[in-house]
Amino acid sequence: MEPMASEASLQFPQGVHPNTSKPAMEPMASEFTQTLQRADFADLVLQGPDPPNLWYDLIGMLRKAVCYRSADKHFTLSLCAMSILHYLFPILEWSKSYSLKSFQSDTMAGLTLASLSIPQSIGYANLAKLDPQYGLYTSAVPPLLYAVMGTSRDIAIGPVAIVSLLLSSMVQKIADPAIDPALYRKMIFTVTFLTGVFQFAFGLFRLGFLVDFLSHAAITGFMGGAAIVIGLQQLKGLLGLSHFTSNTDVVSVTKAVWVSVHEPWHPENFFIGCSFFLFILGMRFIGRKNKKLFWVSAIAPVLSVVLSTLIVYMTRADNRGVKIIQNVDAGINSSSVKQINLNGPYVTECAKIALICAVIALTEAIAVGRSFSVINGYKLDGNKEMIAMGFMNVGGSLSSCYVATGSFSRTAVNFTAGCKTAVSNVVMAAIVMVTLEVLTKLLFYTPVSILASIILSALPGLINVHEVCILWKVDKMDFLTCMGSFLGVLFGSVEIGLSVAIVVSFFKVIVHSIRPQVVILGRVQGTNIFCNIKQYPMVCQTPVVLTTRIDTSFLCFINANFIRERITELVTQNLQEIRSVVLDMSNVVDIDTAGLAALEELNGELVSRGIQMAIANPGWKLVHKLKLARLVDRIGESWIFLTVGEAVEACLGNKKGVDLDC
Repeated sequence: MEPMASEASLQFPQGVHPNTSKPAMEPMASEFTQTLQRADFADLVLQGPDPPNLWYDLIGMLRKAVCYRSADKHFTLSLCAMSILHYLFPILEWSKSYSLKSFQSDTMAGLTLASLSIPQSIGYANLAKLDPQYGLYTSAVPPLLYAVMGTSRDIAIGPVAIVSLLLSSMVQKIADPAIDPALYRKMIFTVTFLTGVFQFAFGLFRLGFLVDFLSHAAITGFMGGAAIVIGLQQLKGLLGLSHFTSNTDVVSVTKAVWVSVHEPWHPENFFIGCSFFLFILGMRFIGRKNKKLFWVSAIAPVLSVVLSTLIVYMTRADNRGVKIIQNVDAGINSSSVKQINLNGPYVTECAKIALICAVIALTEAIAVGRSFSVINGYKLDGNKEMIAMGFMNVGGSLSSCYVATGSFSRTAVNFTAGCKTAVSNVVMAAIVMVTLEVLTKLLFYTPVSILASIILSALPGLINVHEVCILWKVDKMDFLTCMGSFLGVLFGSVEIGLSVAIVVSFFKVIVHSIRPQVVILGRVQGTNIFCNIKQYPMVCQTPVVLTTRIDTSFLCFINANFIRERITELVTQNLQEIRSVVLDMSNVVDIDTAGLAALEELNGELVSRGIQMAIANPGWKLVHKLKLARLVDRIGESWIFLTVGEAVEACLGNKKGVDLDC
């Protein structure tokens, strides 16, 4: 009896035989064994259990969200309650091993952190167009709440420049702080409450992927543009201007400065601001040169406030045109529950602003927290962080705070000062509360220009030119996303910059989804390994068999026709040579009805041309849907394979009298 064509009549060159351990000619029994083995492999692919359905995934997600220890065999209601408490309040875990030595380190870090946070908080409140005390409020209550619920040991909580700019630029379109400051504050507290609700929901239902809609490139561009806009906004305080534009784009700000400087103005403001700006930068330089003197850069802002206030008070410079912040209300946070309005006409607008603030604040906080957790070698739970951030902002909105998040500059100081746990935030909050009770009257003569210089000194860290250069070298689409976000913020508004970044990011995803790669595979000589022939020119393409790989995780309506047309085009180009087509589905995780229809059409086209289609290494969901759609019957169960090598061997064995060159 004559041996099978796949092993006997096909002449494989040295090193290219599908199984080099076997001779080219084998007896009938071996061929029968191989055929039976291939059938067993086909059964292995097709007879597996059904994959979990959508309902199962949703229940699993809810179970993890509600009780992360529910997998315990001895699961009880009390255990569930305890697991929820431990999940929501990580302090219950780490407080068991907390020591006096750690408390001493946290106290020193908290003192250092407070010296930086107090002047920055006042400056950021000014940027958010709120009275100075609201910045201090935001550095008091939210850090306390985060210390109980947060998982990061290093992150420093409080107001930040980016979120302050977002709030002032968007909320003032609803209520003008200069005309109706009371309504403006109500809108701020309402936005803060809704921001916390969104953040809590993101963490509770594990929706952290929503934060990823703003890519790293988009955030880089947005931060850089926002830093320049914030810097331009500080020209009002630095120059001591009374009239200034409420717009944030560079054109409007430049015009406002040009008009204002032609009017009478007082250069003393500029002199004080620039002098202490250079002083802060000098102290920062000293701190970076000598790590032991890190505290020098940390106390530079509060030292600048003290010195400039003394200078203005002793020289009575406020009578000569130097603008001062004047009254700062004394006392710790007052309740703002009644100022939160969830039934008014502006709730929809507040919710839109809150969603943007929630995403931006979470993105910054998680990025900061993860950076320092990697340095210290512990794991940061992103979903727990979202829950903690949401809870602290909800609590903050009820106590006269606006949106708080993690600050990179203050976190760096906290880390350098030797913090061990989130207790450093508690120490900082306690000092801020003492300041609110005792020291606010001393801030009466603090010049506004010093607040501008403190904010300006914090901005260089937001502009990452090196990262932009890397984006240009590595990925041009990411560079376009970055520049679109940057230019949108700079010449449009914060909302335009974010919109451009999101649109460009989605455009990039859509382009890659619409036109996925369909690559031709060749065999590495002497193996059953198949690689892209363009990436590895040394591989050998198998004659009469077109082996392709579909490089997309989801074969769906958006790319199904493109993939079908691409494969048809490859077949048409080599129609006289091709007798079989092998589709490597190893990268296809899922498929929809449009993808199934495209596969059915492709199979019909190939059959009409006398070409056999084979599918190799299909995923779990793909196999399940192929069976439900009865495509397996139309393609043939014997043409579904576990590996590409088996599929190619079967296709070669199906063609008699083929003379192989490879």
